[in-house]
Amino acid sequence: MKAMRRIWLMVAVVGLGAVAAYAAPSPWEQPAFALANQVAAILGPGQAHLVVRNLSSIATGDIPAIRRLLTEDLKARGVTLAGEDCPNTLTVTLSESARERLWVAEVAEGKQTQVAIVDAGAIQPPQLPVAGGLTLLSQQILAARDQLLAVLETPSGLVVLEPEQIDLYAHAAGGWQEQQHTPIEQRLQLARDRRGILVMDADGQGFDAWLPGIKCSLAASAAAGDWAPQCRESDDPWPIVASPFTQQPAAPTAAAVGATASLSAFYNAARDYFTGVVTPGVGVDLPPFYSAALIPRSSGSTALLIGGIDGKVQLVESNALHPVAGARDWSSDFAVLHSGCGASVEVIVSGSGAAASDSLRAYEIPAFEAVPASAPLSVNGTVTALWTAPDGKSVFAVVRNPSDQYEVDRVTALCN
Repeated sequence: MKAMRRIWLMVAVVGLGAVAAYAAPSPWEQPAFALANQVAAILGPGQAHLVVRNLSSIATGDIPAIRRLLTEDLKARGVTLAGEDCPNTLTVTLSESARERLWVAEVAEGKQTQVAIVDAGAIQPPQLPVAGGLTLLSQQILAARDQLLAVLETPSGLVVLEPEQIDLYAHAAGGWQEQQHTPIEQRLQLARDRRGILVMDADGQGFDAWLPGIKCSLAASAAAGDWAPQCRESDDPWPIVASPFTQQPAAPTAAAVGATASLSAFYNAARDYFTGVVTPGVGVDLPPFYSAALIPRSSGSTALLIGGIDGKVQLVESNALHPVAGARDWSSDFAVLHSGCGASVEVIVSGSGAAASDSLRAYEIPAFEAVPASAPLSVNGTVTALWTAPDGKSVFAVVRNPSDQYEVDRVTALCN
């Protein structure tokens, strides 16, 4: 009797395990079902040779199960699989971005090819350990209906750069209030993702503003009196980075970016990125890029961090471009923050891709790896621009909220 009870207990355990396994659906069932529906609508009943390519982070061991699901779902819709000599070819590519997986089916019938695409679900990013110990804080300083490209605090007030005008805001009881504005005659066809830069001049009174094909300036002598920036057509390079960690500009070195205190780059006015040509030179040819930042190193030199238009984040040091690990989910916007916490200098980065609710996070780059130094800081919308304040102790972010209105946030760090 005891032996019989043990046998029945084993059978029950095995049965429960089988039920549990059956009850847990595969995460690939839904995308396989949806893709088979689209493919069957294109092919109709017939045959096709199936090829599955995995360009994603899906484990190799999962590919046979995905192929089996596709085979079964296609067969249920009248599409059976055949050998390589079949005139119809179905190539399924498993791909992904930093946020989601996409499965793409190319259905080739003779000389005609049609494409089907399904969303295979969001990617859950790994929980990375936090290295430093700082907390990012955000304070809204300005809200506006129109698109904002950049802001700059000066003794005269808050300078705001828009695609077709420059505004001056002054302090009032309810916050910043617009006082004056200067229209900008824009003759170029602007890219969809419009960009601009505001830089304070050497004496801290006037400023320069760059837009595609245009440079505007306000001299220090005029800043205290008649506020009327002068604009002209210009193809001069933009001052993309200026290190707040050195008081006086230093001569660049060819061996690395060295002690360079500032860097300018030529902007492609027909697009929305920099060409890769910079002045002064950094000892290596740069690819086209969206953003750049100078990072002081422990050796006393300064490395150049760039975010390429191909999505690669690289560091220029010792006459070479080094890929930065751990930056896969970075967007094209980042800026340097001199927090004084941990490694003292962090890179503030917005999340990759367009999202209804974006986030900012601090990273340290001790060598050629980006190590998280803070938890993500949620923002109310999508970050469209990010840059370092002149003193280096805060970062400004332009955020477009879900209502298509804009705000400027000041981001600082609190040491834990």
